[in-house]
Amino acid sequence: MTEGSAGPALEARGISKSFGGISALGGVDFEVTQGEVHALLGENGAGKTTLSNVLAGLYRADAGEVLVDGSPREFRTPSQAIAAGIGMVHQHFRLVEPMTVAENLHLGWEDTPKVCTRRTLTARAGRFMDEIGLHVDPTAYIWQLSVGEQQRVEILRVLARGARILILDEPTAVLTAQEATELFDVLRRLVNGGRSVVFISHKLKEVLDVSDRITVLRHGVKKVTRPTEGATIRELALLMTGESDEINVTHRKVDGKVALGVSKLTARNDRNLIAVRDLDLSVREGEILGIAGVSGNGQTELAEVLAGMRTAEHGSVHVGGQDITNSPARVVIDHGVGHIPEDRIGMGMVLPASVRDNAVLRHYRREDFSTGIGLDRGAVTAFAERLVNVARVQTRSLDATVGELSGGNQQRLIAHREAAVADQVMIASQPTRGLDVLAAQEVQSTLLDLRDGGCAILLISDDLDEILLMSDRVAVMYEGKIVGVFDSADADRDKIGILMGGHQDAGSLR
Repeated sequence: MTEGSAGPALEARGISKSFGGISALGGVDFEVTQGEVHALLGENGAGKTTLSNVLAGLYRADAGEVLVDGSPREFRTPSQAIAAGIGMVHQHFRLVEPMTVAENLHLGWEDTPKVCTRRTLTARAGRFMDEIGLHVDPTAYIWQLSVGEQQRVEILRVLARGARILILDEPTAVLTAQEATELFDVLRRLVNGGRSVVFISHKLKEVLDVSDRITVLRHGVKKVTRPTEGATIRELALLMTGESDEINVTHRKVDGKVALGVSKLTARNDRNLIAVRDLDLSVREGEILGIAGVSGNGQTELAEVLAGMRTAEHGSVHVGGQDITNSPARVVIDHGVGHIPEDRIGMGMVLPASVRDNAVLRHYRREDFSTGIGLDRGAVTAFAERLVNVARVQTRSLDATVGELSGGNQQRLIAHREAAVADQVMIASQPTRGLDVLAAQEVQSTLLDLRDGGCAILLISDDLDEILLMSDRVAVMYEGKIVGVFDSADADRDKIGILMGGHQDAGSLR
């Protein structure tokens, strides 16, 4: 926090908000002091997003008030909030990809000339970046930028519109370790210049690294506001979830049979561009191989090829020694391959369908579910009940639609459903993305139980902390290739981060 900082730049008093009679916030008090990074923590559904949306003018509170620099303000739109100096940078960027950085920066900027050339916009953008101390090539098109550079443009856009208070929603979700460190440096420069930051994240280590104070919400109620100094991950997890257990992972070097073998694999993405290039990897029985990399480097396409959802152009895939290259998803399932997809909403489940039907989605062709002419609904219900109980899915009934479940409950359902398929291999793609600490640990425990039972796990995650925690070996993927492989004992965060960013000077690689 800057020395001699003033009182609250932004204050929420007694904020309450309900949706359909269900309380999302119950009289929450929250303040951000000028010149500080204030972390806002809580499980999914704790009220973080609802509170942020109230502060940013996206929602109107049912009760309570918002004060800016000590003066009460009422926001009916985000434009009114930004006019008062509050800007929100969302987790999913809102940039126009075919336009340049300078053009994106001037969208919604009141000082943008009504008639101007691209050269003028570029020059104005450059001068503004110099003032802020945050630089991105103003002539580059958005689609040419890395994720970290795009995030800088989002921050610059909000600052250009006069924001003194930034609300950052999961800002490091898709960044490399180096990009996250660079972002923290940017935030520190901004607060040293008198601005304030609300930092929302599930990554507790990052919260401890970057914030000055921490507020924890639980079930829509503030549990505590405290200085970051002296706080521990265990303490914060307990405040967020009410449980203090930490997941315990024992890494090991596995020399057993290869359960999943991939050789010289090449595949294209949806734009018909090469996404996976001549890729080799193997995962042994009882091993977790973690794939580290920034999103967009072929991980999604790799997972889809292995799950029988995308055609490989070249190369081969073997499971248990049998060639399943370009086999349909049904054949892949029959070979004991489970798949936790990256997009659980669009690919992993059918939202309008019931919990019961989603639970049996990958199993309905089993003989014990058949009456000869249709499904044995009694057997299906019994299976779904067992799955829901084991997965600890909280639902009002098996007839409730999956769309009614929280993200954590949806992911637990998928993880356990796929675990029932995965006799040999599990492809887990971003299995804990967007989940709170407790829900993430439950999904991770499911994967560890599978590993300990002899299943081979291919874990694909943008979260380097998760990769390092869970993996027996770590492979780094960049531009569709494996560019380095490390045993867990030799997995150096800095080396991996350098490789994730596309640099090849990370030292000797195994």
